[in-house]
Parts: sequence; C-alpha cells; structure tokens
Amino acid sequence: MHPALHSWRDELPSRVRLLAYLCAIALLSIAAARLSQSPKPIAAITPVHESKWIEIDRPFPAFALSIPEAAEVPATYAIRRHADGGGRKDILELGDSDGTAPYLHVEIYRPGTEIRTFADPQALVVDDAAALGPDEPKRAEQDLASKFGPLTIFFFTATKGTPRQCLAYVRTFDDPRLQLSGWFCQSGTEFIQQSTLACALDRLTLLAAGSDPKVGALFAQAERNRTFCGQRDPILAATPKYHLLWKALASRPKPRRIGR
Repeated sequence: MHPALHSWRDELPSRVRLLAYLCAIALLSIAAARLSQSPKPIAAITPVHESKWIEIDRPFPAFALSIPEAAEVPATYAIRRHADGGGRKDILELGDSDGTAPYLHVEIYRPGTEIRTFADPQALVVDDAAALGPDEPKRAEQDLASKFGPLTIFFFTATKGTPRQCLAYVRTFDDPRLQLSGWFCQSGTEFIQQSTLACALDRLTLLAAGSDPKVGALFAQAERNRTFCGQRDPILAATPKYHLLWKALASRPKPRRIGR
C-alpha cells in the first residue's frame, strides 16, 4: 500500500473525534448563549368576541308592519337564531338607522334555552340600542297602553351618529315566552308622542306563527284590542293615514308634473 494512503487511514479516526469534539463545543456554546438571554415576554392574546346570534339568509317573515304613509321609506326584515339555545329574533326596521328622518325599530324575541328570564327592561334598552349610544334612558312615569297591553317606556338621546330623540318600549309575556321591544326616533329636540308609537305598533300583525299556536292566540287577542289609531270601529272608520307617524313624508317636496 502506498505510504500516503496508509498515513491517511491511520489519522482518520483521530480527525473524526476532533470534528465531533468541535461540534459538541459549538452546540454547548449556543445553548449557553440562549440560556443567558432573558426570556421574551409572551404577548397577551386578546379573545375575539363572537356573537352567538346567527343571521338567517333570505328570511321568511313571520310578522308585518304595514304603514301605508311610509311606503317609500326604506324597510328591512331580519331573523337571527341563537347558536346554542335556538332562540329567535325577528327584527323589523323602517327608516335609516343613522339619518334625520324618523326611524322605527321593532324586535320580537322568542327565546329558547339560552336564557331563563328576560333582562331588566332598562338594561335591555341600553344593550340592544348600543349602536345609537343611548344616553341614560329615563323611564316614563306611566306605562303606555297599546293593543299588546301596557308598554314600559324609556326616553333617551342617541349620542352616536345623527343626534336624535328616541322613545324606547318593552313588553314581555310569560305564556308564550315572548318579548316585544324597540324604539322610535326622530331628529330635533322633541320626542315622538307616545300616542304615535302606540299607533305604529297598532299596525304590527302576525303572518305566520309557525309551530307555536300560543303566539297566534296572543296576536289574535291583540287584534281584538286594536284601537285603529284612536278609531275603534274598523268598518265605519278604517285605519286613517296617521301623518304624524312619518313627519318626514309630510315635509317631502311633491314631484313636479310633466307637461301634458
């Protein structure tokens, strides 16, 4: 064997040992450097609040709010289901939620297993109308008579978006478990008259009760209590156009006629 090859083979184990030794020293140096560094604080994880309410696509309306004098006012209908308890909220709106024209919000809540009892009326108004920024709702001294029975009334000023004066209402039923709530707002310094609110809710009717006949019975009884905006006889005096319901329409300029 060539002497050079013989020398290389003899030195190979020692070279491998030296390389392994150097690698071990390098790894120990890296570990010591990392241990000597102060640990970086772990950033706090902010929990993301996810609503338990799921909005239903293409909702099939169960209720209607027929106000002919507000036919040109934007109207929306939404249905939300509770993801866990199965409760349902039907939400009807007339008008812009952030505008100078009158804005009516009606919510019919039929709870499932997500709650045992309904929230306190004032707390409900503060929570549900949070987008308007209600400024310390004040309860009216007397309840408001309506076809659904006495309504608990609150006055509040909307502090977010367009400044408005709002009249909120709450009515709960034990059998069936149902809650009627919402608000009626207008711009300016005056609140909408309580009789105007009662007249608006006089137009709230049931289209389909689904599998709950008690809801149908509740609305049937409400129809028997209907005042027709102050005129009780539906035959001799049909529901009049109650212009105070939508003052914005009364002040809207009439369209100009085109020449014949």
